[in-house]
Amino acid sequence: MTLDDIDHIGLIREAYRIEGIGAPECRSIFLDWAIRLPQDMAPDAAIRHLLDTYAADAPDHPMTQVLTEGLASAAAPRRRGGWRARSRGAQG
Repeated sequence: MTLDDIDHIGLIREAYRIEGIGAPECRSIFLDWAIRLPQDMAPDAAIRHLLDTYAADAPDHPMTQVLTEGLASAAAPRRRGGWRARSRGAQG
């Protein structure tokens, strides 16, 4: 996995270069990046690679915070199934 594979149009790279960017803009850029991530690529691994690439030089940058939050969210287990799974569980 290379940086070009992860951030092929440079959204995250450019976010780190924008002077005075805030957390809301970084969240928007992150969301745009996330929806463009190839389906076969693990989001947590991609985010870790981005943090390894950029965070050391910019630990206080809002994008570092957004990526850190995104990594925590990507690694958190999600409940699947919604109401259908609960209703099937009650039946069987």
